Amino acid sequence: MLSGSGRGRIMQIISVSPIDWAIDMMDGAKTVEDVQTALRCSGRAAVQAQGVTVVQLEDGQCHYLCEDAMSPLWQGQRFPATSCISGWAMLHDQTVAIPDIRADDRIPQAAYRPTFVRSLLMVPIRVAGVPVGAIGAYWADLHQATAGEMAVLERLAEAAGRALARLSAPAGRTCALAV
Repeated sequence: MLSGSGRGRIMQIISVSPIDWAIDMMDGAKTVEDVQTALRCSGRAAVQAQGVTVVQLEDGQCHYLCEDAMSPLWQGQRFPATSCISGWAMLHDQTVAIPDIRADDRIPQAAYRPTFVRSLLMVPIRVAGVPVGAIGAYWADLHQATAGEMAVLERLAEAAGRALARLSAPAGRTCALAV
């Protein structure tokens, strides 16, 4: 591509992957809302899912803060951490992939029945090694999350944890995903 004069100068176009873009956004986040937005806007496309949620663990509850999904899921709702899969991932500090939610006892069937969700991947978000939230990806069909999909969501969760630690440190606040 030529510069405005059309002669001699070439403009370089730099391509950045969507994941690197999201991580850069979180690294430069000025607010917790910026972190939520970067996760919400990147997670779904990153793993080609039909939905993504950002969840915060607070007072033994999983608070579904925001989502990007083909139809509504649980945004704004709270569930006991001991009775939902996002809580399981945070309480056990483990990534969990479920290829068929109907065949897994950790899934609260009544909460999932009205949704499109058939498969999921849930990754804890850690601050100082402690889970404070999770990012979940959801598929409408039976889907076994690949190692690559797990790695991508784990990278996003790690970047979110770094950003939350940075944002809470100056004020001495508790790390939280909620605004």
